[in-house]
Amino acid sequence: MDKARVTELGYLGLGVSDLGAWRDFATEILGMEFLDDDSGARLRMDYWRQRIVLHQGADDDLRYMGFRLSGPEAFGAMQRQLTEVGAKFEVASAAEAEDHHVLEMLRLEDPAGVPIELFHGPQVDLHVPFRPGRGMHGRFLTGDQGLGHVIIRDRGIAESERFYREVLGMRGGVEGRLQIGDQRVDMVFMHCNARGHTVGVGVPGWTKRIQHFMVEVDNLDDVGLAYDLVRQRQIPILMGLGRHGNDKMVSFYMQTPSGFFCEYGWGGGHSFAQSEYNPRGNIWGLDAESPSLRG
Repeated sequence: MDKARVTELGYLGLGVSDLGAWRDFATEILGMEFLDDDSGARLRMDYWRQRIVLHQGADDDLRYMGFRLSGPEAFGAMQRQLTEVGAKFEVASAAEAEDHHVLEMLRLEDPAGVPIELFHGPQVDLHVPFRPGRGMHGRFLTGDQGLGHVIIRDRGIAESERFYREVLGMRGGVEGRLQIGDQRVDMVFMHCNARGHTVGVGVPGWTKRIQHFMVEVDNLDDVGLAYDLVRQRQIPILMGLGRHGNDKMVSFYMQTPSGFFCEYGWGGGHSFAQSEYNPRGNIWGLDAESPSLRG
C-alpha cells in the first residue's frame, strides 16, 4: 500500500499582538486581502477562504501550520500510518473542522513541538473574487504548490527530517551547506510538490516556532514594488534582494510586526528529483542588512 503523503502547505495560523499592524503590513506591503468577520481575522491570497489566520495574542508566533491531504481516503490512511509509527494525534470534531473551513482535520506536533494540522477539503470560494490589499502587477503563485514555505525551529535536524520524511511523506534533504563564523550549518529542505521546498529546518539559535514564511508572486515587478514600499516605510530588512542558489528564487526578507520574517519572492524553481547542495547559499545578493535580527 502506498504511503500517505501531504500534498501542500495549505494555511498558517499566527498569534499576533498587534492586529492593526498586521492588517496594514499584509495589505499595503504584501498585497493580501484582509477580512475580519464571523470567521475572525484572516488573509486571502487566492480563492481559498483563508490562507493565513490571525489570532489576537501576546505570543507573536506560529500557532499551527495546515498541511493538505488529497481526500478522505488519504485522511484515513494517514491516521493508520500515524498509529503504526506511534505518533500521537487527535482527530478534530466536525465543529472544529468547520471552524477551520475544512471537511476533516487532525492535530499533532512535530519533534520540536510545532503544532500541525492535517486536513482535506478546504473551502474554496470561487464565487468571491480575490481583491488584493494594494495594486499588484500579477497574482500570488499558489495552486497545487500551496501557500508557500515555512522555515521552522528544530530540536535536532535529523529528527525533524525523519519526521517530515517518514511520517508526513515529504522528500528532500540538505540543500545548503553554509559556514557561519566557526559553525557549519546544514540546511535541510523538504518538499511535497513541485515547489522548491515546503518546510525547512536548520536555522541555528532560533527560539520562536517560525523563522520565516515565504510567499511567491508570478510577476517580478511585485517583488520590486514590495521592496520599495518596505524601504519607504523603514521596515527592517533581514536580507536584501538577491537570488538563491537552491530554488533560484529572487527574493528578500523583511521583518513582520511579530518579529519573525516574511520572504517575498518570484521565479522559484521546482523541487529536486535528485539531491544537490549549494555551498554559498545564493547566486547574487541576499546580503545581510540587519544581522542583529538573526537570533
